[in-house]
Amino acid sequence: MMSAKSWKTVWIVGLVLGLALKGIAQDRPSQAPKRPNIVFIITDSHRSEALGIRGNPFVQTPNLDRLARQGILFKNAYVTTAICAVSRASILSGQHRARHQINDFTTGFSGPALENTYPMVLKKAGYKTAQIGFLGVGKKPPTELFDHWEGSIPWMTEDGLHQTDHVTRKAVDFLEKHQSGGPFYLALSFNAAHEIDGVNGKPATYLVQERYKDLYKDVTIPVPTTAAPEYWNHFPDFFRTDQNIGRARWHGLFSTPELFQQNTKNYYRLITGLDESVGVIVAKLKELKLDENTIVVYTSDHGFSLGEHGLMGKWYGFEASTHVPLIINDLRPSSKWHSVQPEQLVLNIDLAPTLLGFAGVRAPEGMQGTNLMDLLAGKAAERKHFFYEHTVFTSPALPKVEGIISKDFKYFRYTEHEYESLYDCRRDPEETRDVARDPGYKKQLARMRSLYLTEKSAID
Repeated sequence: MMSAKSWKTVWIVGLVLGLALKGIAQDRPSQAPKRPNIVFIITDSHRSEALGIRGNPFVQTPNLDRLARQGILFKNAYVTTAICAVSRASILSGQHRARHQINDFTTGFSGPALENTYPMVLKKAGYKTAQIGFLGVGKKPPTELFDHWEGSIPWMTEDGLHQTDHVTRKAVDFLEKHQSGGPFYLALSFNAAHEIDGVNGKPATYLVQERYKDLYKDVTIPVPTTAAPEYWNHFPDFFRTDQNIGRARWHGLFSTPELFQQNTKNYYRLITGLDESVGVIVAKLKELKLDENTIVVYTSDHGFSLGEHGLMGKWYGFEASTHVPLIINDLRPSSKWHSVQPEQLVLNIDLAPTLLGFAGVRAPEGMQGTNLMDLLAGKAAERKHFFYEHTVFTSPALPKVEGIISKDFKYFRYTEHEYESLYDCRRDPEETRDVARDPGYKKQLARMRSLYLTEKSAID
């Protein structure tokens, strides 16, 4: 039997050893959570309703629907400017156009501004950065600042490879060659579902993958309510002209029943081609077991009018042009976000702080968006409205427009003409009636005008 003195000795030795081991543990650096890979997929002109999961009765998007069902589908995602270059600048910077000041197709970010775009912030945090497909901002993209760059991918190669398939092939190649040792950010930029602009007076066309050319051939696409002539005719004279780009392009794509069916089906065929690519990319992530630490984001730079209001394209603040799909699927087993469809109003400027948040990186102070995961967790205030602006070009080609968009009302001011429009989205979700000159909306018009002036002064 051990004596009291022996027990005391053992206890002292044990205490000293325990303190020593504790000191070693405290000196050892703590293990930070493993940062996720990020696959960011951005398409061109994908309108929000062009998904099966959004209730579209004919469009075939099984892979996107699955990605949304297994993750987060933001039902009310919008862009702050509906044109590719400006919207992409807002996505990269997390800023309204009034702050990032990119308002055309040639201007790029200044050096300091570029450093504060989220891909460069991710790179400084140790991410390998890759861009496949066009960045979409500036004439001289910063190719040398990315670890992997394949930006110039044509609509069709000489051997007949469609841009959608080409980007997909390059994405698969990148994933297969990925070496562990650090997280990656992979941006995939697809041309679809953009049209190919006509030249020398010829109308725009859609370049569809050969295997999808007969898809939807037995479907009759319903014509939008506001495609009827009276909705075009209600616009003011400065807007209602064939010099309006949206109207000029409408003539070549949607002005007859035959053109409408042909080109609307081609648009949806491009969407289905994109859906197939998403399926291939997600399957490759799973095959390589990269899904165990990867987040996939899918969105578009703006929506698209398929004849609504007698227009083709985007630019103006109507629902078809500004409302976009936004899907975030955290593929990691630890994710708790499955089958979620938030109603909150979210914007393209929210993507930058959200992606940085996933990486555990603080967003630069100049970013104006909200981390969407904070929003879902109740840690950030919900927005009730946002400032919309499109000041690229001038009348009559594209009348400059600014305004306020909320779930209930849309207020637009065509600034070159001091002309106001107001739509009551609660009673009129298809935006069939401009009530700005209706006496019954006098107080609401004044409220929206005041809100517009307040927000305009606050966003730059």
